Order: sequence, then C-alpha cells, then structure tokens
Amino acid sequence: MTRYIIVDDEHIAHDIIKGYCDLLPNMKLLKHCYDAIEALDFLRINSVDLIFLDLNMPKLRGFDFLRALQNRPQVIITTAYKEHALEGFELDVIDYLLKPFSFERFLRAINKTTKLQSNSRLIELSTITEEQHIFLYSDKKHVQVKLKDILFIEAAGNYCKVVLDEDKILIREKISNILETIPSDRFIQVHKSYAVAKANIKAVEGNRILIKDYQIPIGKHYKGNVVEFLKL
Repeated sequence: MTRYIIVDDEHIAHDIIKGYCDLLPNMKLLKHCYDAIEALDFLRINSVDLIFLDLNMPKLRGFDFLRALQNRPQVIITTAYKEHALEGFELDVIDYLLKPFSFERFLRAINKTTKLQSNSRLIELSTITEEQHIFLYSDKKHVQVKLKDILFIEAAGNYCKVVLDEDKILIREKISNILETIPSDRFIQVHKSYAVAKANIKAVEGNRILIKDYQIPIGKHYKGNVVEFLKL
C-alpha cells in the first residue's frame, strides 16, 4: 500500500490527482494539504510513502519545503512551470509532471515509484511479491501486470511486445521507456530488442537465452550484461 499526500493550493489539482490515484490499487490518500506549512505539520507526526507536490504555493515554496524535510519520502512534482525541472531532479524527485498531465503520463511516474521501492528493498529474485506490478496501456485500456509474470520484453518497431507466462501484450512504447519503469534488479537487457526477466531464465547456451520454450538472442554489445549476471 502506497500512502500519499497531496500538497497543492489548487483544489482542482487535488481532484485530478486523487481521481487518478483512485483508479489504481494500493494507493491510500492520507491528507489533502493546501500549503507546505500544513504539510510540514502533518509530516511531523505522520509518515508517508509519496508526496505529490506543487511548487508555487503561498507561505513556503515547494523546493524550500523539500529542503526542510529531514526524512524525505518519494516525491512527484506537479507544476505548470517546466523551468524548475533541473532543480527538482537535483533534489532527487521521482518525476516532474507538467500540468495538465494525462493519466498515461501519471502512470509512468507511479511506475517509477514502484521500481525504486523494489530496488530499495533488495528482495531476493525468488521472492517477488504480489504487490509488485506495473500498468501497461494496450488496446485502449490500462492493464495491470504482475512483474513475476513477465518472461521477456521484445521491441517491435514503434511497439513492444510484453510476453507473460500465459499471455502477450502489445504496447506502443519504446523498450527504453519500459526499462525505466521496471526494477533494474529484476530485468536485464540482452539485445537491443530484448530484455528478459532474470528469475525466469532457464539456461544460457552460447549466444542465446532459454526461457520456457523461447530462445532469446544475445547481442554482441550486451554480452557484458549477461556475463555479470552469470557471476551472481
């Protein structure tokens, strides 16, 4: 469960973010904060996993608010001003969403938080939990996919094919974008067109990887990735 607060002085921004979060599982709103001072008071006695933060607010600017936090949770900036993006990433924010942002763009930000949470927990490869998932947009709908069910990802022109244990999903997305949203300790790119789930590798044989009945080629520029994996 991801516990979050919204820090924004605009009521419509609260409605949009909460509306998006309500479409997702495991998202729990703890408080609406309409300025940074209110958020600081709440965080003194409460802990959260994620903050949706506007920048231009009365009393205290968003970045000044971040600097005042001692134990900073994950933060997604939501603002109409793109010129502050560099400063945001220097403060290690998860993502920087420019208003108005679509649900698809919002999902990419949420998927990044899932990736970082997974990496920080250092879970063993064999113990991927039910809560670890991402959302993929395919055939005009958002499909929730458990990470443990993904066998490999294959680039196909302007699309990618996500091959699951018992299904396949075609999405219009670059493989590099998908790799940004999934845990790097769970997946390994072995070819310019392929990334595979480490936990589902059955064998490495010559210049190919065997996963169930599939044979995945190993590109010459990616052999180093495979060699490092084999040292584990």
